[in-house]
Amino acid sequence: MAEFVNKVADSGIITLNLEDYFPRNEIVVFDMKDYLFMGLILKEKDFREALKSLDIAPFQDKVVALTCSADAVIPIWAYMLVASLLSPAAKEIVYGDEGQATNEILRRNISAINVQDFTDQRVVIKGCGDLPVKESAYVEITKKLRPVVKSIMYGEPCSTVPVFKKPLQRP
Repeated sequence: MAEFVNKVADSGIITLNLEDYFPRNEIVVFDMKDYLFMGLILKEKDFREALKSLDIAPFQDKVVALTCSADAVIPIWAYMLVASLLSPAAKEIVYGDEGQATNEILRRNISAINVQDFTDQRVVIKGCGDLPVKESAYVEITKKLRPVVKSIMYGEPCSTVPVFKKPLQRP
């Protein structure tokens, strides 16, 4: 009887799942629109007064996505003021909506990967998953790994699409 050999397991291919680099902290949105007159106009005195009564407890140890969903002109100092007020509670404050905050943190987490762990390795960047990994994350990991890896593939170890292969070094 022939022995079953798992060629994928024996291939030495490293699978990298970008979902592992998603933000771990809850992201909450602070929408400036909720503090605007008629949802459109920032009146400085009213804005500052409303922020004085802001309960920062819901932002404790969370990532805050600081945005304005209204088509309003918001002065830069207003974003700075909100960031200043939330900073003591929030784990992190990122400008943008929830999706933009997720992508920014994902990009930073990818940038922090130690590429030396992948030197001369064959790497598969996992495709389908449960989380919405944006194209920008795949571009970022490709740029990060290309200088050190032997090859980059996309998909699953049993079915990959070649992306990059280091040319053979001739003596």
